[in-house]
Amino acid sequence: MKEKYFVQNILKYYQKHKRNLPWRNIQDPYKIWISEIILQQTQVKQGLDYYLRFVEKFPDVKTLANANEDDVLKVWQGLGYYSRARNLHFAAKQIVSNFNGRFPNKYEDILSLKGVGEYTASAIASFAYNLPYAVLDGNVYRVLSRYFGIDIPIDSSEGKRYFSTLAKKILDKKNPSEYNQAIMEFGATFCKPAQPDCNNCLLNRYCSAYLENKVNLLPIKSKKIIKNNRHLNYLVFLIDNKYTLIHKRNNNDIWKGLYEFYLVESNKTFSKNKIITLLKEKDISFQSISDYPVMKHILTHQNLSIKFYVIQNVSFNGIHQLEKPMNKILLSEIHQYPFPIVIQNFIKENFNY
Repeated sequence: MKEKYFVQNILKYYQKHKRNLPWRNIQDPYKIWISEIILQQTQVKQGLDYYLRFVEKFPDVKTLANANEDDVLKVWQGLGYYSRARNLHFAAKQIVSNFNGRFPNKYEDILSLKGVGEYTASAIASFAYNLPYAVLDGNVYRVLSRYFGIDIPIDSSEGKRYFSTLAKKILDKKNPSEYNQAIMEFGATFCKPAQPDCNNCLLNRYCSAYLENKVNLLPIKSKKIIKNNRHLNYLVFLIDNKYTLIHKRNNNDIWKGLYEFYLVESNKTFSKNKIITLLKEKDISFQSISDYPVMKHILTHQNLSIKFYVIQNVSFNGIHQLEKPMNKILLSEIHQYPFPIVIQNFIKENFNY
């Protein structure tokens, strides 16, 4: 009875309260895929505009597969977790090579795509093809944990197995597409992490967390995120007031595939005098240096302290003393390159590009 009541009322809630979103009420697996990847780490209100711009720029798999990576990252700029964009690009090429450019319609084939895990494969398989695969994202974990009173950590192996078994058991196999969207929507809009309106909830008759006053205690996570503190000093070299130097980050670190100015990473933020000393050591001549206040940028696993130094009238010959290859570009063309959002904002505020 408890399970049947759950399914019936989840669907009732969805039919009455579902949001009108562009990736709903469609069976286009490509657009559903794009929306799911965007929403992996992004709320709907932020991701919506990115979704619209992305599918306008890359309306189908072949267009995305044939695109330049810089163009893909430029459209993604500011959304964060850039590996998602790189994986989309790679997976589009997989679809062209392995599936003749047609989005796969089998769960196992969808799961084989770069950047697609069990949750995303289940979402695409059920939303686009109405296949009976249960979704398990953060919203679903929270709803199931509270309603069924499950205190097993959702980030443990035991928890993942337990919730997966439960999700499959209660899945509405006759209408998996609508049911999966319903439970996700309920978690996102009603059974929220903080201060859900439990007194007016359709499920409170049988909700274990509500009946036992444990709503704020569930779900349980066992692991705590440990954050690293990093200090990034960016040297913005200006040459003849027309050019600057940038390079592409290609190491396995944050912002891979994006561009940045010359970077000196340190144990603490450098002073202006420290930068002057560094430039002299490299035999780089310049006219003046302007430094800017430290900017804090918070990532999931890192706290970044970022400081910019704009160095005027740099001697181009001296640049060859830099140990990393830099690309000389026109300042007027800097907007064409994808940068991390913190650098992009600095460019907009200080260079009018």
